Amino acid sequence: MASIALQGVSKTFHNGQVAVRDVTLDIADGELLVLLGPSGSGKSTVLRLIAGLEIPTSGRITIDGGDVTRVPPQHRDLAMVFQSYALYPHKSVRENLAFGLRMRHLDPAGVAARVHETAAALGIEALLDRRPAQLSGGQRQRVALGRAIVREPRAFLFDEPLSNLDPIRRVGTRAELALLHRRLRATMVYVTHDQEEAMTLGTRIAVMRDGAIEQVAPALEVYHRPANTFVARFVGSPAMNVWTCASRRVEGRVRLVSPALSIDLEESGAAVADGVDVRVGVRPHDVDLVPHGQGDGTGRVEVVEPLGSTTVVHLRVDGSPDELMRMIVPADTPIAADQEAGFRLRRDRLHLFDGRSGRRLAEDSAWRP
Repeated sequence: MASIALQGVSKTFHNGQVAVRDVTLDIADGELLVLLGPSGSGKSTVLRLIAGLEIPTSGRITIDGGDVTRVPPQHRDLAMVFQSYALYPHKSVRENLAFGLRMRHLDPAGVAARVHETAAALGIEALLDRRPAQLSGGQRQRVALGRAIVREPRAFLFDEPLSNLDPIRRVGTRAELALLHRRLRATMVYVTHDQEEAMTLGTRIAVMRDGAIEQVAPALEVYHRPANTFVARFVGSPAMNVWTCASRRVEGRVRLVSPALSIDLEESGAAVADGVDVRVGVRPHDVDLVPHGQGDGTGRVEVVEPLGSTTVVHLRVDGSPDELMRMIVPADTPIAADQEAGFRLRRDRLHLFDGRSGRRLAEDSAWRP
């Protein structure tokens, strides 16, 4: 396997579109790094730059310390798995798996052994004589994975490989990918816009926006200590609630005030200067439902979404009529649309961000690893 590094990599297309902006990223040997972001964030372009399908406008790409910035794709020894599977429709599964090995002029016995071993690992031995048109979407994806694995490349690149699968098949294939990574101890770079995939698969997650990396960290750190308000809102479902508040010193404590709420901080106030704007964030499951008139704010219930074991409540907050606050409550909570309710934010789960830049303040009271 291999380590991969991008150093100040940018990509501008001929039409002037800047797809990637000064990306510096180190991918360790054997890790599964997930590139996560919305459509148009540049994550697939980064993957294509690593693969050699695009050439950077500036910057440098290395594999195991060797400069491959302008090395053609076929000489990088990387395997790429596409969203569309990219299987040869006129060839059987066996032939699809063997094609790359035969192109390298391996002996027939070695090819057959590698194909059988890979098919057994992915549970597709019974499919070897079928053609892609005879397979389900999940089976085709396994074959596409197998075609990459059988080559034993230096690293694997995945471009949203599960997006064509139905939800049940996606969950199953995702688990197979995680087990495969553990078994192969392979270097993998995985592109997705699905945060659940990112959280469950990634050794680390690189969150992207507008061609730049916003944060690179282990999955739980990205979730519990987002670097800025964009990451905070993008990672997590339902999204984090965020309010812009003014800070005031009251009897030795910091009070954060907005039209929606008023809260006093304790130890987390050390990070907040007096008289500045602060954005306060809290996850929906860290908001408690309380009787109307109590807690940190009040509002009217607009939507109630039963999810089985829990319920998502959307509250139109008093003082901020254009703002809906989300909270997650137990499924048996007696709550209905048009009901007046109060809410309380859990002080040990607050996230504090700079009011102007949106960056996380150095110290706050949220989760620490």
